Amino acid sequence: MASAEQSPVPLQHHNLCSRIILLARKIRSDVASLLESYVERQGLDRTISLDSVDGVPVAAVEQGGELTVAEQLGANLQAYRAFQALLGEVLEEQRSHLTPLDTDFHASIQAVLLQVAALAYQLEELLALLGHSRPAWEAAGPEAPGRHSLFEMKLRGLKVLQELAHWTVRSVRDLRQVAMHSQGSGTAAPDSQFSA
Repeated sequence: MASAEQSPVPLQHHNLCSRIILLARKIRSDVASLLESYVERQGLDRTISLDSVDGVPVAAVEQGGELTVAEQLGANLQAYRAFQALLGEVLEEQRSHLTPLDTDFHASIQAVLLQVAALAYQLEELLALLGHSRPAWEAAGPEAPGRHSLFEMKLRGLKVLQELAHWTVRSVRDLRQVAMHSQGSGTAAPDSQFSA
């Protein structure tokens, strides 16, 4: 069997990539349900423009095909670290200002937040397995209380969830490329051999 002939390191890469892909798909499914609940509870229209909302990682990358594996994984890791912090802020805004009594809704946001944290951890593991250093991370400080109106909070939460859904799609695509490269390589290789 081909898998029995593979050396353990590439097999570890492939297995970890598969686990991350499954988790990203689970997050996407949960976020899709959460988005439906979110727009209903906030009284928003899904087609509303979110162009005015900044500070949320956007998944579209024009030069995506030119990035090395380390750069692809690093961008994914940075995004999920940011989403971990952003979801924490969204959850706090829901608890404090927008839906203070809706504990089931808060639990749904918390569940996605925990999955995002697990995904970030697994991406760190994968970077280490591939011999790449983790990108430096400086979390932005929490938003100043009262900086946003209630409507701005609602829009920001919507954009966080929408962009998180987009990132899960990008992550699945990126991780498939990483898995293909790790399967075709006998040992951990430098970035140049892993370029997409």
